[in-house]
Amino acid sequence: MRSKNKKPKYPVKKSLRRVIEPYLFLSPVVILMCLLLMLPIILVISYSFYDNVLITNDSTWVGLENYKTVLTDRVFLSSIKNTVIFVVLNVVFHLLIGMALALMVNVKCFSSRVKAGFRVVYMLPWMFNATVVAILWKLLLNANGVVNYLLSQFNMIAGPVEWLSDRSIVFWVLTFINIWAGYPFYMISILAGLQGISSDLYEAAQIDGASSVQSFFYITLPQLKPILISIAMLDFIWTTQNFSLIWLLTAGGPSHATEMMSTYVYKTAFTSYQYSQASAAAVIILLACIVLAIFYVRNQTRED
Repeated sequence: MRSKNKKPKYPVKKSLRRVIEPYLFLSPVVILMCLLLMLPIILVISYSFYDNVLITNDSTWVGLENYKTVLTDRVFLSSIKNTVIFVVLNVVFHLLIGMALALMVNVKCFSSRVKAGFRVVYMLPWMFNATVVAILWKLLLNANGVVNYLLSQFNMIAGPVEWLSDRSIVFWVLTFINIWAGYPFYMISILAGLQGISSDLYEAAQIDGASSVQSFFYITLPQLKPILISIAMLDFIWTTQNFSLIWLLTAGGPSHATEMMSTYVYKTAFTSYQYSQASAAAVIILLACIVLAIFYVRNQTRED
């Protein structure tokens, strides 16, 4: 007769299998991420501490010398200033324009077909990739393009304006184009948040005598706060890393007027062939993005 207290034959093996099995399923993805993501990052970080990397086999350890060279470079400091202004303006105007258009589309006075038409029109800039956007705006802002023609017809300019070549205005033109290309992401995200707010809150506020402005500041904004913080942080990271549109429109010129941190790294690596200094600049950008990512993850964790 079997004893009731007899233990299972292989309890340790079964429990060990249960612990290891999930990691075995994840291992292909983890290995792929390490090869495609972690390995390049580690290599770039290591390159930043050496000189003459990828050019000769005689690379030498220089420590923080590359970081010192980069942080004392006038062009790099100018690119940091341009990037900060560019990012802040984009995030602020994306938020304002996205909020305004989302509120416009969400009103009840329009039919569902009209709202759908507005959404399609407003989403068009988000559907184009950076190449299409750059070509489109280069044609529009050409000296003989549509923009100059319309402004001259209304006597707003005396002659053709070189929008992408004039150092005094090219930065603001580039900022405007990037704002135009990115606001649909905000609009769709905020619109989804607006549609998730219960109408009972607005009805209760209306019964209590609250105006539309008061309802917006005391109901709409607090309800949208988690979404607004999340998309603002994501936009901050994306805009900091923006390269394609800037390179295709101005390539950081003229005379470094639109030089960003991303274009500085590219030029240093593939124009000047200073891979060590480019790696150091890339690590600095990486650290800035990590700080932003930490704030984003903490915000998401707090919401959960």
